[in-house]
Amino acid sequence: MKIHRVMGAMVAVLSVALFIVTSSSPVHAQATAQPAEVKEDETNLDTQLFLIVATNQPVNDEKLPASLDNVVKQLRAALPFKNYRLAATLINRVKNEGRLDLSWIGGPLATSNVSATAPAPSFSYFKVRQVSLVQNSEGQSLVQMLGFNFGTRIPIQTGAFASADKAFPQINYEGTGLATDISMREGDPVVVGTLNVGPSGDAIILVVSAKRTQK
Repeated sequence: MKIHRVMGAMVAVLSVALFIVTSSSPVHAQATAQPAEVKEDETNLDTQLFLIVATNQPVNDEKLPASLDNVVKQLRAALPFKNYRLAATLINRVKNEGRLDLSWIGGPLATSNVSATAPAPSFSYFKVRQVSLVQNSEGQSLVQMLGFNFGTRIPIQTGAFASADKAFPQINYEGTGLATDISMREGDPVVVGTLNVGPSGDAIILVVSAKRTQK
């Protein structure tokens, strides 16, 4: 009789335990949530690279963009050149944390050393390994350019030769460039560096700015 009572009690306990396990399983399944979908950052940045030629030679009365007024004031205070002219403006759009890579053939950046009758082109490239929006220690928003790299080959006239009663300039190319990492406030043009361009005594001033694209 006692054996039957013990067996009955064990069966009751097992039934209760089985009921608890069975009823709790769906609750556990419902609690397992699917991972949230991570949205891709669609922020884009508009970048501007200005190539300014600094020279002591006369230049046409061409005004530089108003956005460069503060930069030109800084250049006049720091450098001994009399005149500045804008040689090129490069506008590009790049995704946040994206890269930028371009090259081009343009008009001569410095013409004072090359015959005006046979102007030679310059060959240039501009690369940035990564353009990113970051914050400094004070929480201010900055644009960071890692692997900023600019280079150009400038035509330099080293002599002349005659052919069929005509004179032709003898041109050699001189390479110059700059590589660095920089950070700047959004929308504020900053001077990246100065590059000499040979016996003419002129210099190329690299100015860059970047800001978020307006939607």
